[in-house]
Amino acid sequence: MTRGLFFSFFVRMTIALAFVALMKVWFTPLGWIVGTLLVLAWAAVNAFLLSRSVRRSIALLQTSTAAIAERPVGALHSQFSDFDGLAQAITLASGHVERVLNDAAESRRELEAMIDSMQDAVVAVDQAGRIQWTNQRMQRLIPGTSFSSAVRVGHALVQTIRDPEVLDCVKVALEQRAVSERRSTSLLPGRIFEVAASPMPGGGAVAVLHDITRIEQVERTQREFVANVSHELRTPLTSITGYVETLLDHEASLSPQAREFLTTIHKNATRMNRLTEDLLVMARVESSEQELHPAPVRADSLVRDAVQAMSGMVQDEEAVLEIGETTCCEVFADQDAIVQVLSNLIENGIKYGKTKGEGRSRVVVSAREVSEPVEAVEFSVRDFGQGIASEHLTRIFERFYRVDKARSRESGGTGLGLAIARHVVQTQGGSIRAESELNAGSTFLFTLPKAETAVI
Repeated sequence: MTRGLFFSFFVRMTIALAFVALMKVWFTPLGWIVGTLLVLAWAAVNAFLLSRSVRRSIALLQTSTAAIAERPVGALHSQFSDFDGLAQAITLASGHVERVLNDAAESRRELEAMIDSMQDAVVAVDQAGRIQWTNQRMQRLIPGTSFSSAVRVGHALVQTIRDPEVLDCVKVALEQRAVSERRSTSLLPGRIFEVAASPMPGGGAVAVLHDITRIEQVERTQREFVANVSHELRTPLTSITGYVETLLDHEASLSPQAREFLTTIHKNATRMNRLTEDLLVMARVESSEQELHPAPVRADSLVRDAVQAMSGMVQDEEAVLEIGETTCCEVFADQDAIVQVLSNLIENGIKYGKTKGEGRSRVVVSAREVSEPVEAVEFSVRDFGQGIASEHLTRIFERFYRVDKARSRESGGTGLGLAIARHVVQTQGGSIRAESELNAGSTFLFTLPKAETAVI
């Protein structure tokens, strides 16, 4: 039967004091002294027993509380009713902790099942670069070969994966606390991976390896098919164009209707010939077959060469082509390729940048130094035409994308010029974008790294 701590102590001390009073009344002074000593001894023994009982109750509660994290604690009972509230609170806390731990374990199992079902390989490392966990795809991907050792938790990642791209990607995520992306071709023979590493909030990083070998093979097949078809079309198109030109130039007996038909054939054959040429260029650029020879070249020289190359079209279209702000700073780029990019942008400005009322185009080409995000030179080609709606700005660099399809076909555009320009610029470490406002013209801008900051 449980007893209150205060009640138990009060009862025992009352009995002791009553015994002292009786000894004082019934016995002689000597007996009273002896009785007092006996009472004090009785009180000491009771105090010892009481304190031991309290310590046992507290120890039981302490042990039960410490065991909450490892196992659930059943209903607790204390010898003293004063501790019943504490015991009940510990029991309730134990039940709550058990539910939380069960939920966390279930969530962890679900997360592990989800990660294991991924087709991508996932590996997490701590701040020291030691592997914390991986999914089954990673275990199957690297079971232990001559190129790597088996994936083991607690081992350093560099002991498991010796691919420099993967290790550099994880290193950036660990040291700079930033998302890093790389492309790996040496992790496994004949396989290509996209590697993305991200820092984790509590420290460490997680890396995801996405196998893009099949995608690369499909894209390579598509490029080869386009290149082969374009190459095969060049001969018949050249023959058609040549025969039509011969008829138009040397056959005087053609009726007006026949001449109109032949002119239409010549126009479309020329457009198809231009399309095949652009497709071949696009295939070479995307497959990296086009050899570039980057070297330090002055930015103002590139602008002047591009303007001079477009002088014929400027005269034919009666356009106005101006050179704006320029800089003599050198960029590290392939001169012919960048002049072609500028020429392409100038041609688009002349075709689609005609101002209202005047009926002719005005294009301004500029180059200036910029320091953000890196030290570079920014080239710009601006026209003052109708402009481009904002919903088209993010897509105009896609292949075959046209803002105004009817107008593009009428002007003979193929829809590949901007896509080619983007690939050429990005291949040389630059970036390209477009800014526009309706009825206020458009500006195409691209950056190239300075010669002194470029990585050779």
